[in-house]
Amino acid sequence: MRVLMVGDVVGKPGRKALARLLPEVRTEFEVDFVVVNGENAAAGFGLTDDTADDLFAAGANVISGGNHTFDKREFIPSLDGELPMLRPANYPAGTPGRGMVRIGSTAVINLQGRVFMPEGMDSPFVVVDKLLAELEEEAPKVILVDFHTEATSEQAAMGWYLDGRVTAVVGTHTHVPTADAKIFPRGTAFVTDLGMTGPVYSVIGSRVEDVLTRFLTAMPRRLNVAEDGPVQMNSVLIDIDERVGLATAIQRVDRTLEL
Repeated sequence: MRVLMVGDVVGKPGRKALARLLPEVRTEFEVDFVVVNGENAAAGFGLTDDTADDLFAAGANVISGGNHTFDKREFIPSLDGELPMLRPANYPAGTPGRGMVRIGSTAVINLQGRVFMPEGMDSPFVVVDKLLAELEEEAPKVILVDFHTEATSEQAAMGWYLDGRVTAVVGTHTHVPTADAKIFPRGTAFVTDLGMTGPVYSVIGSRVEDVLTRFLTAMPRRLNVAEDGPVQMNSVLIDIDERVGLATAIQRVDRTLEL
């Protein structure tokens, strides 16, 4: 089995990049299953029903989320719908949506870190243990984890914690692709951060001038998605032995496109 996990889609440029590049990559590598992080797909902050439809139309099987999942209030009821859209599983009890979904023999878990991230989240380590215990009864062959967090140390710790217990642990959130894709000793694929799907000429997706104004003046400035120039899709491709549910290979698949 081959799985593609795609970094945070940022705004309209990211959706355009996904629509153009994901079908090509799916065909080229004969991809069976795709997880796309979509928490920035609607103008850089959150999701809407229409932007979620764009991600599914491009080829996503599951949309994962993060700290911006709830930014568009009108979208929140959709998280309890039938479509496979996730928010981090370690939000407090009673939060709308779900943090895990199973499609056929594949389960996807979405978690959020606590280091340099919004307060109030339950421990992702404790929560993932509970979710894996639930999955023992269903015995999915493949378990994919999107860990949405800021600190590389927290990301690496989760990878080692879940080594041999899940198929893959990939990081999202920083929008910066890392070069440390590897298979851990017990067979779990890992990368600290997938990167992002969005504008190349930007500061992690936002217009350069907006971000520089914040840094240079310390004054509030609305962040807008950068619209000009080439776009990119950052992702990793994971080969999986479904008999044991563990990874056999992982490689970066990063593409750039002139719109």
